[in-house]
Amino acid sequence: MPTPTRPTSRKPLVFGLVVVLAAGVLGFVSYRATAPDGSGSGTSVVETTAEPDADTYAELAGLARRDPGDKLALGRADAPVVLIEYADFTCGYCGTFARETEPELIEKYVDDGTLRIEWRNFPIFGKESEAAARASWAAGQQDRFWAFHRAAYAEGGKGKGFGADRLRALARQAGVKDLDRFVRDTDGAAAAEAVAEDQEQAYGIGATSTPSFLINGRPVAGAQPTAVFTRAIEAAAADAAIVGSAGDPAE
Repeated sequence: MPTPTRPTSRKPLVFGLVVVLAAGVLGFVSYRATAPDGSGSGTSVVETTAEPDADTYAELAGLARRDPGDKLALGRADAPVVLIEYADFTCGYCGTFARETEPELIEKYVDDGTLRIEWRNFPIFGKESEAAARASWAAGQQDRFWAFHRAAYAEGGKGKGFGADRLRALARQAGVKDLDRFVRDTDGAAAAEAVAEDQEQAYGIGATSTPSFLINGRPVAGAQPTAVFTRAIEAAAADAAIVGSAGDPAE
């Protein structure tokens, strides 16, 4: 299929570059683009670049929607840390993150109010990627996005494909009550527009592979070890606490 149009951004940030800081300071490592058949090596890129300026991070942090009614988000809208996840349901490394890392982050940080996770559909591998993205949004309209997410990323699920029958089966497994509405919503204009908006945001910041993440505006690319995410989240939470205390009126 034709290559999707990639919107431009005022401050593109290329996830294919690595920000490596001095010892003891959090670094961000970028994985190679991953193919839906799992052929991506997952090998880290070993380039080094200067750290983006604070304004870039602030602008990227502003991409967090913090909408209490967002059906594709988990956690408090006012959480001090927001992790934005750009992912594709046909991406093997996205599945690895969903199964091995995300549940731990939810238990450790979302449940205590530190972290909010905001999902962005970023289908980059063709027709089934796009169909799965629209279906996930449709499941969300019946408050079953995260159940659909778990079902779609279950071990071995990617090999079953994401055709229409499979998507309906996933919706049923996820507990979507009105399957006819689910099908209508999946094929509707609102789903297509929502997915396109997420794609535009991802391309606009320079993301070219999945999964890609922003943690309070700072990039992490690829299904990195859980420790990378915990360090990033805790550093962001500490920074947010400093900013918050600086804004408190003097006693």
